[in-house]
Amino acid sequence: MDLFFEDMASPSTSQSTSQSTPKTGHGDSQMTPEPNHDSSFGKFSTGSMTEAQEKHTSSSIDTISKRVQELVEKINEDRTSDQKVLDSFNEKLVQKVREGCQQMKEHMYMVYEGNSNEMQVKLQDLSEVLESCTKLCRELQEAKRALAGLREGLAITMTGSP
Repeated sequence: MDLFFEDMASPSTSQSTSQSTPKTGHGDSQMTPEPNHDSSFGKFSTGSMTEAQEKHTSSSIDTISKRVQELVEKINEDRTSDQKVLDSFNEKLVQKVREGCQQMKEHMYMVYEGNSNEMQVKLQDLSEVLESCTKLCRELQEAKRALAGLREGLAITMTGSP
């Protein structure tokens, strides 16, 4: 922007009168004629000065408008670029999350499979223990019946012999 204001401060006239322009870069260019004792200065019309000022002001406004439009376009391009970067980041993040979920799922299934194998072994052991318990329970029932039969036999014998 400094270059722009320097352009505004430079004189843009093709007139023969000398003009003073500020070099501060603030864009306050006023055309003030130096005192001149030449009789041609009296013939120089104020309307010409105003036209030159209007042309310079119009040119400055056009330059500013053009510069503003360029800045707005640059901002819009940057925003579009930012949106593309954000979209790309979003896609990559979603892909990484999918990959992470897939890896977690695969690990979970491996753990399930390992647990299933361990449970299968333990269930087999439990089945064998329960089978043994069932067999022992039948044997106990047979022993109980045998004892009941023995008791009845002893009770008959004891009541029959005096």
